[in-house]
Amino acid sequence: MNAQTPLPPAVPAQAPEGHPSVPPARIGVLLSNLGTPDGHDYWSMRRYLNEFLSDRRVIDYPRWKWQPLLQTVILAKRPFTSGANYRKIWDRERNESPLLTITKAQTLGLRERLAARLGDGVRVEFCMRYGNPSTQSVVRRMVEDGCHRILFAPLYPHYAGATSATACDQFFRALMAETWQPVSRVLDPYFEDPAYIGALADSVRRGWEGASEEPELLLCSYHGMPKRYLMQGDPYHCQCQKTTRLLTEALGWDRSKVRTTFQSVFGPEEWLKPYTVEEVARLAKEEGVRRIAVCAPAFSADCIETLEEIQGEIREAFVHAGGQQFTYIPCLNDDPAHLDALEGAILRGLAGWV
Repeated sequence: MNAQTPLPPAVPAQAPEGHPSVPPARIGVLLSNLGTPDGHDYWSMRRYLNEFLSDRRVIDYPRWKWQPLLQTVILAKRPFTSGANYRKIWDRERNESPLLTITKAQTLGLRERLAARLGDGVRVEFCMRYGNPSTQSVVRRMVEDGCHRILFAPLYPHYAGATSATACDQFFRALMAETWQPVSRVLDPYFEDPAYIGALADSVRRGWEGASEEPELLLCSYHGMPKRYLMQGDPYHCQCQKTTRLLTEALGWDRSKVRTTFQSVFGPEEWLKPYTVEEVARLAKEEGVRRIAVCAPAFSADCIETLEEIQGEIREAFVHAGGQQFTYIPCLNDDPAHLDALEGAILRGLAGWV
């Protein structure tokens, strides 16, 4: 997907002789997702993991303690295992990860919608917090193309320091390099937006209808974080719980039919519980649940955590414990209802600018 074609620069009217040409003023919408390695080979994975795991928002241990372990032990081994997992889901035709493919489709869909509504004065692009296209490179291009105002839109329904905040950190660092900084705003989290909840509910209904037998339970599996972050004031856990409650209400189901769990635990300390991989096994062993469905409301696009972790490790844990039917409900991705929700949130964020 190519970037939008910039309008040609021109010398401002009544400018003095010798004044440089400047592009016409535009408004920018910059979508930001987590990121993806450029490939699944060792060195691509190592570069990506080094950037990701060196982020103090993700791993906040003291650098003197963490970096020697990261550089000598973790990055010597983990690129091989992570690369093997990425190979399972890699789009070989496009030579990219599904996250990149889906983010491109979301960007194109929103670009077309906003162009139809607002004309060509709004530029819609995307960047990645880790990997490419980098936040700094896309901000530089947007400024060069005349974006004097930018709405920065992290593609996370829920706020978390390790997702939304670090994306904003990188955006603000990119602005620090600009001589003429654009006026900027950040999109609000949309975890309780009725349009987003409605899109989630529709996706769950489709999953229920597509299952060979009706599932007994729905697990909303959110990406985890250390419990310590919750105690320090991060609102992510509470926002996840509210999304589950609103989704349950939108479906008209009893609360006992929908559970909240957390996945992707890393390191020795306690994370938000219950852990998805342990809970699916417990449900099968202790409660005799044989049919479950799992959705991932915190992810705006299917990625390694959903396509490999949920459909691989978590599915296997359920089946190994006696479960018989495991239904994965895909992320909202570029579903029209999801784009409706994102378009609405972006238009609210642009209020007063357009």
